[in-house]
Amino acid sequence: MATLFSHDGAEVVQRALAVKESSGRTPAEALDAFYELERAAAFVTASGFRRVALQFPDELLADSAAVAAKMEEATGSKMYILGDTSYGSCCVDEVAAEHVGAEAVVHYGPACLSPCRKLLVLHVFGQQPLDTERCAGAFRELYPDRQSHVVVLSDVVYAHALGELEQLLGPEYPHVVFSRLASDEAPDRPQGPGLVRQFGRLFAVEAQSGLKGYAMFYVGAEGLALTNFMLSWNRCPFSSFNPATGHGRRESLDSNRALLRRLYLVERARDARVVGILVGTLGVAGYLSILEHLRGILSRAGKRSYTLAMGKLSPAKLANFLEVDVFVLVACPQNSLLDSRDFYRPVVTPYELELACNPAREWSSLYVTDFRDLLPGGCAHVGFPDTVPGEGDVPDVSLITGELRAAGLSSSPAPSSSSALACRNPALALAEISPAASFLESRSWQGLEQQLGQTPVTKAVPGRRGIAIAYEDEACG
Repeated sequence: MATLFSHDGAEVVQRALAVKESSGRTPAEALDAFYELERAAAFVTASGFRRVALQFPDELLADSAAVAAKMEEATGSKMYILGDTSYGSCCVDEVAAEHVGAEAVVHYGPACLSPCRKLLVLHVFGQQPLDTERCAGAFRELYPDRQSHVVVLSDVVYAHALGELEQLLGPEYPHVVFSRLASDEAPDRPQGPGLVRQFGRLFAVEAQSGLKGYAMFYVGAEGLALTNFMLSWNRCPFSSFNPATGHGRRESLDSNRALLRRLYLVERARDARVVGILVGTLGVAGYLSILEHLRGILSRAGKRSYTLAMGKLSPAKLANFLEVDVFVLVACPQNSLLDSRDFYRPVVTPYELELACNPAREWSSLYVTDFRDLLPGGCAHVGFPDTVPGEGDVPDVSLITGELRAAGLSSSPAPSSSSALACRNPALALAEISPAASFLESRSWQGLEQQLGQTPVTKAVPGRRGIAIAYEDEACG
């Protein structure tokens, strides 16, 4: 079954919460240190917030009541606990916070560090212990050359220990760069040469070579963050140190094979006639702009589109929209790379949809997972080309079906994404027709037939009793 934030919730319902482990930090000192209550209380009191939302992932919900009580005692403000987030737990759930009228959000646990639209946010990652001596030893084994150019990245829960790791490795490796979290910085892109700010990380490399001449060393367990880094910086060799096991290794993810899989999805998007735009976030800044941007691209490419907001995704949910040929997911960078093998229709990213629909965008080694980079003013924005009058449609051949397809580029907006006008009879009477209705007409079974006026009216009679496995009038086996 597909993972990410696209599951049916059965795992969360059936999983036994490790109350002993997560609440094993019952001493007040340990609880205060892990959740940084002093820093969180200072954030609330300094701005005078009276209503604050505390967002917890599933694995930390056992401590939520104790943390909220301590925060209310320290600040005098009203605290609201947010659990079972609408989308991924790494994103700030601004919608749920606005339901209770919260003025700010304190987000606990791992985070994607995507900027929010409205509310002020304080991230408390929960500092996990890191054996820096052992991590430094693994780094020396992986990079014996002291002149190696390496960028050190980390999961957010180990970012607090990078300073100590820098003290151990900095004197030996003059060309090693240590990243820092940029969640508290301004959301604008950096302008200085060699300064890289991406996925909530900030670091500086040599301006001439850029990232091409650097290797990446990641401190943390295998997961979505590491996969996102490896696809986005696919020209850089990666290695990692897992603090849970205490071992380092060279990452063996075949980025080329992963990219080939994504290119196959791009070809599927080129063949699609109806596209469903899945809203996978309501809190990341710029999501409304990318929705409008995608609608415009699909309209100019001659494709129909639906916008769907359904919370956490699952194959069963998306299977209800059989008329949709491909879905595009608008979400944070970590949740955008959805493995859609278990889904009835493929799910692509906004960048992949642009590759399929925008002839001016060509494939390169740059893989974009942050949709904000695709918007006008973004570092990866490519404008849609102007159509040349008289050229008409450009013939193209599908690499999947082998059929001819036309890239019908249009300089004017297409009709409404949900409906169009079509001739209903020779008398030229106009009727409204939609892709969903056309698809329904082509199906062999279209639901229960009403047969209005053809069914005789009869009195209601008692029906069958029991359950489906054994009704009362059925013989028991």
